[in-house]
Amino acid sequence: MVSHQPKFLLTSQGRVFPVVWGRVVLWTAILLFGCGSVALAQTDPANAPNPLELDVKSDPLLPALSEEALDQLSERAAAELSRENREGAFALWFREIRLRRVLGGPIEEVKALGRVGEIAWRENYKPEVKLITARLQTIQREAQEKKTLDEPLLNALGQAYRQVRFPGPAIVVYEQILANDRQRGDIVAQEETLKTIAQLHLAWFDYPKAAATYEELLALAQARGDRFTEVTYLQELVNIYNQAQQPQNALRMKERLIQTYLNQSDYTKIPGLKIAIASDYEALGEPDLASQAYQEAYAQAWSLQQFASASEALQKLAALYRSYEQPEYALQVYETLINVDQQSYNFYGLMNTYDQMGQLYLDQKNFGKALEAFQQGLALAQSLQYQETHFARQIQRVNQQSSQ
Repeated sequence: MVSHQPKFLLTSQGRVFPVVWGRVVLWTAILLFGCGSVALAQTDPANAPNPLELDVKSDPLLPALSEEALDQLSERAAAELSRENREGAFALWFREIRLRRVLGGPIEEVKALGRVGEIAWRENYKPEVKLITARLQTIQREAQEKKTLDEPLLNALGQAYRQVRFPGPAIVVYEQILANDRQRGDIVAQEETLKTIAQLHLAWFDYPKAAATYEELLALAQARGDRFTEVTYLQELVNIYNQAQQPQNALRMKERLIQTYLNQSDYTKIPGLKIAIASDYEALGEPDLASQAYQEAYAQAWSLQQFASASEALQKLAALYRSYEQPEYALQVYETLINVDQQSYNFYGLMNTYDQMGQLYLDQKNFGKALEAFQQGLALAQSLQYQETHFARQIQRVNQQSSQ
């Protein structure tokens, strides 16, 4: 029988750790050995120094440090990772980051942290991501204390936080950037920053804040008369309010979008929007308004020969009448739908329409009409070689009920 008891490793201090901890000890030792400044006896994981904040004075690349040498370190790290040597790769990358701080100051360090952090996040290396995000926050805090948190460093921090998918601190940074944009009166910069903030809110599924940000962007586009961008922001708001399940707000944006399309004489997108508006009215418990919107959608789609949209509008309208127990209206809609399906050669749709009509007539005990509808459906089913058994059973059902 194979033992599954954990193996242990004896350290130089006489402590005993499971072998998994031994690997962490070994990794820390590799990192520290690369700097030659800390002995192995100090590599207890609970007390190990942060590898991103080690002293670099004894690094062999100093004092003649160059960009080329650091690029070579990064390339070596990438090669180690490709060989699945995670510990060796990040030992080299962390060393590179420490030296970037010496060569280029905090901005270059932050850029390197973002680049390496994105790799760690992509590979799902959580300990490395945690070390990198902690270092980014330390740099930000120290710059705030020293009053050196200028625009270039803010931009670098914001980008790095995005690379490591850390939206909370990223939003804080971009809000500060936005405040600076507003202070300068730079509308173009404001819009770009607002778009970044909106995307960060969406990444965190914070739909209310994302919507509020896009509403502000919409106002900026309208103020400068940018109709193209206005449509883009309206579409984003429609999607956000749909995702947030806020039909009232979604409907408001769709109505504005329709008006924009009308102003641009772009009628092709209106039927689909009208169908969506009708669905919003249904969700809000407004069947009369929903019915009106479905009918408008059908009429506009028919005039544009958008048969798929015309069919969809009628199908949903019939379903609306059926849900409110108005079968006569539903049957009238199905009669119109038959014409649409015939015009568009939608034989599967036509077969389904006959099926729905047959069910309604059967519910009303109008056996003659039910039989006629199911027979029409069966003929289509046989030509399509699809659902023939279903229609045959429905016809049998009608005959059985009519003979009782």
